[in-house]
Amino acid sequence: MSRPTISLCMIVKDEEDLIAACLNSVKNWIDEMIIVDTGSSDRTIEICQSFGATVLAYEWNNHFADARNHGLAHATGDWILYLDADEELAPLGDYDLHAQLRQEHAAILSLHLINYIGEVPNEDEAFHIAHPRFFRNHRGLQFKYPIHETLNVDEIFGNQERSAIMGHVPLKLWHRGYMDSITHQKNKYERNMTLLLQEANEQSSNPWTEYHMASEYYRVHRYDKAFEYVNLSIVRFIQSGKMPPSLLYKLKYAILFNTGSIDGAWPGIDKAIALYPDYVDLHFYKGVIFYLKTWYAGALDVFQHCLILGETTGQHLTLRGAGSFHAWYYIGLCLEHLGNNQQAAQAYEAALQLSPTYAIASDALLKLRRGENKEGTES
Repeated sequence: MSRPTISLCMIVKDEEDLIAACLNSVKNWIDEMIIVDTGSSDRTIEICQSFGATVLAYEWNNHFADARNHGLAHATGDWILYLDADEELAPLGDYDLHAQLRQEHAAILSLHLINYIGEVPNEDEAFHIAHPRFFRNHRGLQFKYPIHETLNVDEIFGNQERSAIMGHVPLKLWHRGYMDSITHQKNKYERNMTLLLQEANEQSSNPWTEYHMASEYYRVHRYDKAFEYVNLSIVRFIQSGKMPPSLLYKLKYAILFNTGSIDGAWPGIDKAIALYPDYVDLHFYKGVIFYLKTWYAGALDVFQHCLILGETTGQHLTLRGAGSFHAWYYIGLCLEHLGNNQQAAQAYEAALQLSPTYAIASDALLKLRRGENKEGTES
């Protein structure tokens, strides 16, 4: 069989600070770059062309899916890889991507997406999820929705089992778009909310619209509005006959934590866990609720269950550490409260082995040892 060809498809605008790193990360193993420019006034187009990209001028119409589909119409590869300028793919190393594509039966392939947050890129302080980024060309797959666009999988594949359609590529994709400096620079909140409000007013809007609005409100600490819209999204999913996706519940309980509404989070979180018993983040939240309620023995059991569940990059948006070093840290706290300082120290050490830069575990361990030394000196 011949080597499968890959088309990189992107939409960009004023990305001169980021686009070169993105294109560098894939230039050696893709066959063409189709880049839709929606009105750049900086060096973005020039930089893209220096990589041999075909740059298509496109008049922005407040619709991300339309812009992406314009690029798809010009792509000739067997497979489409779609990226954003604020993303980079990890090096392939010894992995033979083309060999997998040659024998692949799935139509859509996900990558390990790492969403950085905060000031500096740190995989231990990021959200991880499997995200579809490769898909077969010439199968009718296109994007839909004006913002937070997604593939029209249901329209093309109907009720086929997702396991037969979806596969996975063992590559990491680093996303910097929601780091503090980039969100401030690009005024993402204002841009996204404008489009989301526009979409919400259309009869064809879907329950994801309210979820994305809740996420935007959450990012700017408008927790009352975030809580209102995440609940509305959950209701709309149920009304449409679909189970609300797991990340809606993650957001709901994150909002309650940030507003100090621990009583509001308990016991409702058990209902969410019943829907998604393999979602370690929900169990972790339950453990924190128990800890804050001073139910230390119960919390200890929950955090130990988090370690059993562990962390796999799948359908759930997972905070790194919920099934590893964060859980070990809270196990240490519980053990301290239960009077078992020796095992608490071992728990903090386990957390630090998994995440050596985990400052609060290091501080807890140091404080514990100082306390023990003080007691020994006094005796």
